[in-house]
Amino acid sequence: MKSLSYLNKYLIKYKWRLIFGVVFIALSNYFGVEMPKLVKTAVNDFLETVGNPEKFDAIFWLTLKIAGLYMLFSVVKGFFLFLTRQMIIIVSRLIEYDLKNEIYQQYQRLNFAFYKKNRTGDLMNRISEDVSQVRMYLGPGLMYTINLVVLSILGIYAMMRIHVPLTLVVLIPLPLMSILIYRVSTKMNLMSKEVQEEQSLLSTIVQESFSGIRVVKAYLREREMQEKFEKSSEEFKRRNMRLVMVNALFMPTIVFLIGLSVLLTVYYGGILVYRKEITPGDIVAFVFYVNMMTWPFASVGWVTSINQRAAASQARINEFLKIEPQIVNPTEESNGVIREIRFENVSYTHENSGIEAVKDLSFSIREGETLGIVGRTGSGKSTVLNLLTRQVDPTKGRITVNGKDLKTVNLEEFRSQTGVVPQDVFLFSDTIGNNIKFGVNHDNVSPEDLVNAAKTAHVYHNIESFKDGFDTLLGERGVNLSGGQKQRVSIARALIRKPKLLLLDDCLSAVDTETEDVILKAIDSNFSQNLTVIVSHRVSSLRFADKILVIENGHKAEEGLHQELMDLNGIYAEIYQKQLVEGENHVSEDDL
Repeated sequence: MKSLSYLNKYLIKYKWRLIFGVVFIALSNYFGVEMPKLVKTAVNDFLETVGNPEKFDAIFWLTLKIAGLYMLFSVVKGFFLFLTRQMIIIVSRLIEYDLKNEIYQQYQRLNFAFYKKNRTGDLMNRISEDVSQVRMYLGPGLMYTINLVVLSILGIYAMMRIHVPLTLVVLIPLPLMSILIYRVSTKMNLMSKEVQEEQSLLSTIVQESFSGIRVVKAYLREREMQEKFEKSSEEFKRRNMRLVMVNALFMPTIVFLIGLSVLLTVYYGGILVYRKEITPGDIVAFVFYVNMMTWPFASVGWVTSINQRAAASQARINEFLKIEPQIVNPTEESNGVIREIRFENVSYTHENSGIEAVKDLSFSIREGETLGIVGRTGSGKSTVLNLLTRQVDPTKGRITVNGKDLKTVNLEEFRSQTGVVPQDVFLFSDTIGNNIKFGVNHDNVSPEDLVNAAKTAHVYHNIESFKDGFDTLLGERGVNLSGGQKQRVSIARALIRKPKLLLLDDCLSAVDTETEDVILKAIDSNFSQNLTVIVSHRVSSLRFADKILVIENGHKAEEGLHQELMDLNGIYAEIYQKQLVEGENHVSEDDL
């Protein structure tokens, strides 16, 4: 249960609601405990007047009076129970809201490397299923636990006022119940953790299936994905059924022990009545008290299960809530406009695989220049851009911006001056217009800015052909656009920011060379004073570059202008010749 101590800050935040909730629980139970006393009085008075017709009228009115009081107490008890739920259950919902927001903010803080280590389905499960388990602990779990404590104090006190030895006999089964709960709790905790882990795997399978549905259908892998899902679902069911089995055996055992208390009450109470130590009404009151505490004590098993599941879930949440991002903004001071970027003997090794993606790389780019980076697949081109945007930090060497180490500059301001078009285009399930305006304040974007960005990216004519234009709603990841259209919408998203540093990561692979030429000319014309870096495996994308960098296995293999590199007759010339031959048969996605 130690993991749940993390929630104490939220309990303190809503302490007044919780305090009032406890007060209302006490008042509700007070009136509940008083109700058996009315029944006791009624039974004793009735037995005293049995066989005496003269007192029938008095008994009739006494019964009506007691019945009226009983109903009044029931209503008052129910009213305070309602207020209890309004306090404690609402607190659980408020904390659920706060916790989900805290988790989501932590997701936003954590770096690129974190998401390479963790599965999306698992992260989604922690913010949904795990938080729901924690809410159950904060709501029903907390409420029933407090109710049990208060009712036990009031109920046992009322019983002991009637007869102490009878109370002790009736409570004999309770220590057995405590031992049973203690023994089973550990088992339930382990089983709950297994269930949550399998739930995360199941969520990951579903998320990947939906996100990659086009690939699944294209390769006719529906049956295989279905089998994979069924296998995980079957394992999830198996683990859940084991947990259900424990609960199924647990609850009847507790109810049996409570029933044993009732039997002891009737048996020993009957002996005490025979000895005239207590009255028959006292036995009836005792039965009422035992039954009154049946559900709270029977709920101990359920509450224990809730608490154990919540502890397992909160432990999973705490795992990454305590993770500090490796890359943080070091200062709020302004950096000024980006005018020069330098790589000085930069090396980077992937943390997970240990592969050195970039090795002793040095180059520079100044305002108004376009740098082209080309290389074979896996040569480290995209890693260079991740280093440029400080998604990751170099393991050796340093990167400078206007002469300052990138690790020391205002990262938020630096990124606000940067426009990035990633290799893996991602569009949201929103309108085309909102997707383009994603990286800017919508209030600061005029319709003309939106149109100009779309025209520069050479996608405006496509958007105009849609019935709703910029208001066209896209499916998940822009599924209703072609690959080339998605790339050009993503380019427009970067251009509307009017960035000082424009980074294009192989983002023209799905368009034909003619369209590519139009886009690059438009960018060169409209953003001539920018620092532009174009990463591509296609040589044709680099024709406007002021300098071309050839990367081979993370090293800078060659550097120069197009003709200078061709004259070297090295890697660049080899790539160019191969693509020249392949280009004769090239058909872009937009041509289909």
